[in-house]
Amino acid sequence: MSTPEERRAAEAANRAKERRREGLYAESEPFWKEEFPLTSAGEEYVQRREFTRYLLGASAAFAVGAVGAAAWANLQSANEGEPQAITADDRIAPSSEYLFNYPTDKDPALLIRLPDGELRAFSQKCTHLGCVVYYQPEHERIFCPCHHGVFEPSTGDATGGPPERPLQKIDIEVRDGMIWAKGVQI
Repeated sequence: MSTPEERRAAEAANRAKERRREGLYAESEPFWKEEFPLTSAGEEYVQRREFTRYLLGASAAFAVGAVGAAAWANLQSANEGEPQAITADDRIAPSSEYLFNYPTDKDPALLIRLPDGELRAFSQKCTHLGCVVYYQPEHERIFCPCHHGVFEPSTGDATGGPPERPLQKIDIEVRDGMIWAKGVQI
């Protein structure tokens, strides 16, 4: 006794032989042309179930690809850039800023000492259109003069104006009296 799958395969092979004998397909035609004919003469051989099976298979392949891409992105390194010394810790007074470049010489960055003494570092490029932002301690904000964007100095979150995304954060630490940039959070 043969299984239902074997019987279906045998029937499909017999149908293909009949179609070739009728002259609908050449022997060298690929398999997909038998299942999905481009001529109206072979249309009656395509079953809805077969078509649905191919659609489901393609959808599953796309879903697996999307999940794979998301998993790959999550496994990537969270920081970009090599550790780099910025300046001495005692050179930055509370409620002041220090400008430097990180991770490359073409990337302006902003180091801020908050009124409570905490240090924060961000990219100096506004997330709206890339204008340069500045720390305004008298208003307790990071300000973009181009389009009046406002960011929170302790987190880098956008709080006003057109920017919707936070400033890119730079991880920092103090080692032996020097402030070091450890990487840009991506």
